[in-house]
Amino acid sequence: MDELHAKYIEERNKRLRKDGVEQYVEMDHPFIGDIEDPYCEQPLERDAIVEDVDVVVVGGGFSGLLQADALLKQGVTNFRVIEKGSSVGGTWYWNRYPGCRCDVEAYNYLPLIEEHGEMPAERYSRAPDILDHARRIAKRTGIDERTLLQTGVSGAEWDDNLQRWIVTTDRGDTLRARFISMAVGVLSRPKLPGIPGAKTFKGHSFHTSRWDYGYTKGDTTGGLVGLKDKRVAIIGTGASAVQAIPYLGEYCQQLYVVQRTPAAVDDRENEPTDPEWWNSQEAGWWEKRARNFEGFVNSIPQKEDLVQDGWTRNWGRMTAKMYEGKTPEEMARLRQIADYEKMETMRARIDERVDDPATAEALKPYYNWMCKRPLFVDGYFETYNRPNVQLIDTLGKGLDRITETGIVYDGKEYAVDCIIYASGFEVASPPDRTAGFDMKGVGSITLSEYWKNGRRSLHGMFVHKFPNMGIISGLKQAGITWNICFMNRKQAEHYAALIRRNLDAGTDFEVTSEAEDRWLEVLKSKAMEDTTFLRECTPGYYNNEGRNERDSIWLSNYGGGPFEYMDVLRDWIEGPGPYVDLNLKLHVESLAEAPSA
Repeated sequence: MDELHAKYIEERNKRLRKDGVEQYVEMDHPFIGDIEDPYCEQPLERDAIVEDVDVVVVGGGFSGLLQADALLKQGVTNFRVIEKGSSVGGTWYWNRYPGCRCDVEAYNYLPLIEEHGEMPAERYSRAPDILDHARRIAKRTGIDERTLLQTGVSGAEWDDNLQRWIVTTDRGDTLRARFISMAVGVLSRPKLPGIPGAKTFKGHSFHTSRWDYGYTKGDTTGGLVGLKDKRVAIIGTGASAVQAIPYLGEYCQQLYVVQRTPAAVDDRENEPTDPEWWNSQEAGWWEKRARNFEGFVNSIPQKEDLVQDGWTRNWGRMTAKMYEGKTPEEMARLRQIADYEKMETMRARIDERVDDPATAEALKPYYNWMCKRPLFVDGYFETYNRPNVQLIDTLGKGLDRITETGIVYDGKEYAVDCIIYASGFEVASPPDRTAGFDMKGVGSITLSEYWKNGRRSLHGMFVHKFPNMGIISGLKQAGITWNICFMNRKQAEHYAALIRRNLDAGTDFEVTSEAEDRWLEVLKSKAMEDTTFLRECTPGYYNNEGRNERDSIWLSNYGGGPFEYMDVLRDWIEGPGPYVDLNLKLHVESLAEAPSA
């Protein structure tokens, strides 16, 4: 056990970088291809809109759709959703790479699935099916009629006189909104590794979230015949890469997989949905199943495993082992033993599936199971048995540079025709970055200015000096669920209820600075016990690229677990919370209607 722990630390230290998250660069360079919307079939032409609305929802992914749906259920119908893509869907609109699926089963992940009575075709839905589900939600609820597509928000500023948000867009629109919901999600801003020479490459290149089927041909199910005479390098071995690599290996003349950190990949075990099982579910099954899943993956004992997938089985084994201990120290030790056993099983499976011993060894992950998000993909390891597929293991360092004609590692150049960047997204970035504009609050202070010394919020959703603004799916300083749509729904419902209350009362709200102070103290008192665990993890977005100590409270999640956080939101909105933590001010339009003294 000590020897294995030392190996984990050794592998982690290989991957530590002084630049942390700054190692990534903006995805706004011409060398990366079409970063705007390569999937737009018909550019939209319309006149600029000027209107007053109750709410502007920024983002048309599931976060935004859930916010809009929650508003409708509160009787709030005068709102706009603004989405830069040509369709609603968010990350499922942009991510169309071969093999793209959700790693959480559809019966848990797909929002409003019970309410709309829509049976998924498979247990783990393909990206096109998820996108279709998002579009059907918008159409059935009328959200689509309130959505401005192919429209990017260029600015949002609080007008102290009007007591409204002035939201402007890249189409010349001006929307004056009582409330604004920042629902841009966490997988909306792609990132690129800052590899020297990338701009000099004269071949073709694109990011997995902007897959160029005009070049590769085919679609999400394969058929990449455009690559049959192409030498391709894919940079990264995260979630998008491990799904695309089996398809690339099948069609490329030569595929180079550039690995910095091996992925922890389990079997997906996908299967068609059983209609008899689906029709047997009782009312309220989605909430029950979602809570059961989150209970398992948050080490909260459950009476039964309703899901029975790789997530819950693995967590179930670890939790069962952990609770054999008498003290917290003993429980932690037993859980670590269970984790080692799980990862040893995964490493042994790689030996069984990869023919070349050196390649198999290079593909083995040496870190705890939850240091990086677990992946569930079929056929990934077997791809390395193809004669046209070569792993370039950079031992945690990454490429030396990129030239006009290829990639260079350890002084050796590999000539390629195409580079695919599978480098993921800025998961932990604040909403002013993910949205692409820096909102301005009271006195024109920007959010980045207000947070320059560390993030401050109430519940991770509301910010002092930014009245009538809510953040959905901000992750930091809030509760988090592995099925992100579950928490998105709870936050959207919470904010919609607060909006309804203020509309009825004719008031505006602003979180007090004291409320933010109190929430920071709560975060400290609930600090997750896995700080040491994250510190020892290989760098990634879970631990701020290895900088877990930096801004630990400001960048942390609520440590009491998702269910406790949901209870905090419920008790706050149903109790005295709004009167204690908010400055409530009569809205100017109400003042105009009030009789003079």
